[in-house]
Amino acid sequence: MHPTEVTSGFEPVAALCGGIPAQSATLYHEIRFSVGDPAALITLRRTGGGTHRVLLIRDIELDRARANARADTFHAPADFAPAGGLSGNRETATAQSAAECLRRHGVLRVWIDRSTPSVFWHALVQAGLEVSCDLEASVARRRAKDAQEIGWLAQCQDDTEAAVRLACELVARSRASADGTLMHAGEPLTSERVRSAIDVFLLARGYQNPESIVAGGPAASDCHAHGHGPLRTGEPVIVDVFPRQRQTMYHGDCTRTVVHGTISAEIGRMHAAVVAAKRAALEAVRAGATGEQVHAATTREVIAAGFRMGLPAASERWDDARMTHGTGHGIGLEVHEPPLLAAQGPALVVGDVVTVEPGLYHPRIGGIRIEDMVVVTQEGFKNLGSLPESLDWS
Repeated sequence: MHPTEVTSGFEPVAALCGGIPAQSATLYHEIRFSVGDPAALITLRRTGGGTHRVLLIRDIELDRARANARADTFHAPADFAPAGGLSGNRETATAQSAAECLRRHGVLRVWIDRSTPSVFWHALVQAGLEVSCDLEASVARRRAKDAQEIGWLAQCQDDTEAAVRLACELVARSRASADGTLMHAGEPLTSERVRSAIDVFLLARGYQNPESIVAGGPAASDCHAHGHGPLRTGEPVIVDVFPRQRQTMYHGDCTRTVVHGTISAEIGRMHAAVVAAKRAALEAVRAGATGEQVHAATTREVIAAGFRMGLPAASERWDDARMTHGTGHGIGLEVHEPPLLAAQGPALVVGDVVTVEPGLYHPRIGGIRIEDMVVVTQEGFKNLGSLPESLDWS
């Protein structure tokens, strides 16, 4: 069939996902092909059953797309130019071409996903099509990871854990100066130096690495503080690394806590509570359990150990150890994605990949956090990691 002909054999309802695959996690997930120019995936429904997926992509990318992308037919936007021609703006032109492609296939109503840019909505309406947004369909497809995705995530986690181990051992095996400052290679060991070591390690393995958390002492009572300045003996240091693999675009995410030298009784008690909370949360993970139920298991352990949940109210004085965040989050093409393991967290499904990361934070001591990445199964979970939970990495 020539693309200028009007086609039959399809239902008048179709789905569209548009954007730049290198930036849109949803579109990349659908086609598993990364490119830096706008593209559109149209999913047509055959009248006899089944679907047909049309990928519109820049002409110079067509051969690579045919060899690597997940679609049935491939076209450049020019193949579906409307009567008035295409815009000189590539994103607008792709949206116009998608609208014309749908029109020629006899489509009257189009469902777009939540991530598709509004320029596509505009072009579809301009072409006389009825447009609706399906808020959940693409989220549901991305949550249930397939075997390829789980394999990619497992490799990411292996490399991420190796980076966390490197950092924890660097801290643990440093020398403490007379004033307690950690020293390495004759210079103070700072959060910045440890982060640099993590960056170099992951760069050599093909990762883009956002600024890792290497936070020691009281500053780490803010669970998202990235840390700065010299690290000190006897203080807990949170190491949280969450890189993205450049080729697959999937993430790793792992946190461990390390203490150089003597571990105080108070730090030891916080650590024991975090380990117990993580164990309880993992025992609650299974398909059908809700993220809220997993978080409730964490909460019970934290409170049973004598600690508190949530940030203090404005009128309260924060002088105790608290868990100030949810138990975890989904992970994949984004480091934070559905589902949440927290209040109102949804039911888990087979193939969800989530982090389980309880933590305790004290304004005087700092923080303790331990994080694993697990795949949800019908009966429970599969842990993609194997790092020890100890504070002693010497």
